[in-house]
Amino acid sequence: MRKKLGSFLLIVFLGALVFGIFNIENICKKYIYPIEYGKYVEEAAYKTGVDNYLIYAVIKTESNFNTDATSDVGARGLMQLMEDAYEWVKFRMNDESDISYDDMYDPYYNIKYGSYLLKLLYDEYGDVETAVAAYHSGRGSVNEWLKNEAYSSDGKTLDKIPSDTTAHYVSKVMKAYNAYTNLYEQNK
Repeated sequence: MRKKLGSFLLIVFLGALVFGIFNIENICKKYIYPIEYGKYVEEAAYKTGVDNYLIYAVIKTESNFNTDATSDVGARGLMQLMEDAYEWVKFRMNDESDISYDDMYDPYYNIKYGSYLLKLLYDEYGDVETAVAAYHSGRGSVNEWLKNEAYSSDGKTLDKIPSDTTAHYVSKVMKAYNAYTNLYEQNK
């Protein structure tokens, strides 16, 4: 009886393993790199010209799709917007609506403003990784780094990020961006 149970469990285990191997892409898509708030992301990507997979990568890295996320320094929502960044984006958008920083927990508004921030940063720097570094550390830090030849050979893009936390952040976003692109682009 014990031998039959052992054989049965081995067969079940091997079957699960084979199933997992053949479905790893779907497992990655659903659990590791999900596509959530797709309607909002697609709309924001269309309006800003920012790649939807970059928006998903920032959301994944910033909040792991938690709408109620609040950082230690007060950044809010899916894309973890700080109040000063929110106000700058609102000004740059010429947004005269009644939307306030308190609305940054709402996925629609957070994605709208966060994506527009990514657009502004990309337009300013012309490089995804430099824009992502500015999204994390702020324009002031990145502009100072760009002036330093140890970090930027051309004054426009970062060859090296001097902040370990920002370098790690950029690496995580780019890894997620590549994963989203590789997992979902083939199905477009």
